[in-house]
Amino acid sequence: MAIREIRVVPDPVLRTPCDPIEEITPAVRHLVQDLLDTVDDPGRAGLSANQIGVNLRAFSYNINGKIGYVLNPVLEETSGEQYGDEGCLSVPGLWYKTRRADYARVRGIDLEGKTVVLEGRGIMGRMLQHETDHLNGHVYLDRLEKEERREAMRYMRNHHK
Repeated sequence: MAIREIRVVPDPVLRTPCDPIEEITPAVRHLVQDLLDTVDDPGRAGLSANQIGVNLRAFSYNINGKIGYVLNPVLEETSGEQYGDEGCLSVPGLWYKTRRADYARVRGIDLEGKTVVLEGRGIMGRMLQHETDHLNGHVYLDRLEKEERREAMRYMRNHHK
């Protein structure tokens, strides 16, 4: 299908909670293929639909050579804590230490309507939380301490007009 352009902060689509996918239509199948094509690039851990301008609850991932997707994901469980560098395709050029749960589990469906459970620790746990945040209209900068968040937003205003 296609590698899609990534929307960047302050694009309002990134701040809009995504709608659930009510029906698996050809458009949803096309979206999933675009998400998979676009995330299939070294250094890309995950990609939510709103990052390519589509306001639906879906994301793709690319962790340790495994590429996949989930529709209508719900973050079911988190535990532990990690504090490490996090970046985002919609916030290019910036990496900040971000506090997340170490373990996360997400439940959703695939294109056949079958249940999908994704879970993991470390980078997988971070990605699951990061992408579900996107689908709820949040970017990782929202989780930073106030001074770092202010600095990041100033950088984005000055470098991405």
